[in-house]
Amino acid sequence: MMADKTAEVPNPQASATRWAGAPERGSAALMRAMVFLSLRLGRRAARCLLYLIAAYFFAFAPAARASARQYLRRALARAPRAGDRFRQLFAFAATILDRLYLVNGRSELFAVTIEGEELMRAAIAQGQGAFLLGAHLGSFEIMGAVGRREPGLRVSMAMHEPEANRLGMLLRTGSAQLAEIIPLGRLDSMLRIRDCLDEGKFVGMLADRSIGAAPAEVVDFLGAPALFPSGPMRIAAALRRPVIFMTGLYRGGNRYHLVYRQLADFSQPAGLPREVAVREAVMRYAALLTEFCRSDPYNWFNFYDFWGDGVAHARPTHKEQR
Repeated sequence: MMADKTAEVPNPQASATRWAGAPERGSAALMRAMVFLSLRLGRRAARCLLYLIAAYFFAFAPAARASARQYLRRALARAPRAGDRFRQLFAFAATILDRLYLVNGRSELFAVTIEGEELMRAAIAQGQGAFLLGAHLGSFEIMGAVGRREPGLRVSMAMHEPEANRLGMLLRTGSAQLAEIIPLGRLDSMLRIRDCLDEGKFVGMLADRSIGAAPAEVVDFLGAPALFPSGPMRIAAALRRPVIFMTGLYRGGNRYHLVYRQLADFSQPAGLPREVAVREAVMRYAALLTEFCRSDPYNWFNFYDFWGDGVAHARPTHKEQR
């Protein structure tokens, strides 16, 4: 009986793995057709399609709808209405559409405000490379609009292979300017990341989905225990590099707010054991996510059971299990 009961506890790592590996709704041909029309009709006309796409997912994705309701209840501190859930789906579709224009060099279409630009300029001037830790929150690609103003801002993306393949399929169009992608989980992944950093590049990673058996930490997120991967922080600690939190918040229409915040600096000895320093950095990351999920709640795009019944009632951390 105990084994059966344990098996029924929701597992956020398994949920994230299924969400990350699930096939996209709609065929690849339909996706390519949408890309073709969007780039030729223009953004204003293409945005009319977003209402149909958001309505489709709102009607025919019940699991994602239930997870969105769970998240919005925490972020809004009230019961979400149908309009709240639709608004989140529409923001998701809008950032995907805008991604097409951004990677095709159409940054003039967007009005971007920036917070923390001086932090990035200082990191570029140091020339030692740094990690940019984002999340499935808003848009990572909007950073390209800033990159054109900062010639020294060169970014390589490190991501799991299924997500990298989907990104490549979506963006391999026209004059798309794709950043270098480093697939994670390969034997040479760490070497390629190190080489990029040694060249003074930034390595971008999304650090809010704990997938499979990867090391993770249970920390507070929006008032409840949640599981966050510790791998990105462990890599930064091993390579002794600074870590900067980054998010491009979608504010409606063509408006984005790009935020950079100092998250951790593993290049400077802190006098703490590495495991403690990593856990504290993960906690700061989750705290920043909480801040922005409350200020811009419709920007969160993890449509699965993120909390997993209190993460099996706040299971021991990776360190405590040893």
